[in-house]
Amino acid sequence: MTTSSNNQRTCSQGHTYYKSSDCPTCPICEQEQRPESGFLSMLSAPARRALENHGITTLEELSNYSEKEILKLHGMGPASMPKLRTALEAGGLSFKKQALGERLP
Repeated sequence: MTTSSNNQRTCSQGHTYYKSSDCPTCPICEQEQRPESGFLSMLSAPARRALENHGITTLEELSNYSEKEILKLHGMGPASMPKLRTALEAGGLSFKKQALGERLP
């Protein structure tokens, strides 16, 4: 039988929760911040935070980036890309095409 090594923590908002990792994110705060609609609501919390931390909160802003640029964001993984492509297509948009030899930031 395995024993859990969860540590009790309290976030700055006063929520008490248990975590076994070093991740400082409060799951209660995270759930409260999750959008109820829009393309960000379809993403995992790390992928959503990656976009939000780079000021990408609308499909129009997302369409200014190439897929490679988005995948380089910390927290963004390949599983999120189909959801983002679908959301862009539904809005009549697409990812920016990257020119050959173009350097990423």
